[in-house]
Amino acid sequence: MAKIDPEKKALRDQEGPLPLVMNREAAESYYWGDGPNRSMGWRLLEGNDLTVIEEVMPPGAAEQRHSHTFARQYFYVLEGEAVMAVADRTYALKAGDGIHVSPKQAHQIRNDSAAEVRFLVISAPRASGDRTPR
Repeated sequence: MAKIDPEKKALRDQEGPLPLVMNREAAESYYWGDGPNRSMGWRLLEGNDLTVIEEVMPPGAAEQRHSHTFARQYFYVLEGEAVMAVADRTYALKAGDGIHVSPKQAHQIRNDSAAEVRFLVISAPRASGDRTPR
């Protein structure tokens, strides 16, 4: 019988971790940015080889342009609209759109709209600690 490991908030059995249903309420959350443009994120899956993060950016918010040496990323818009700059091109993304960013490509996501944008960032391997401002 599987049991919840209270320290890891994960189900475990004799063979190790089992799949875990994760949501924003159970995920570790964080903020980035300052003032009215402060954005929020939830770490839905955090591993060395793969991370899945849900983020919400208010109108006018933008991340710093940067690149990752090793991580490739996929940004998928759940609600709202975002602008994604990758290398020297700019893409308008709406709900249901996604874009892949290869390692070493400079990129920046921003919200130029009048409403919040909610999106997923999927990174392989982990992108934290692998970030260079551009």
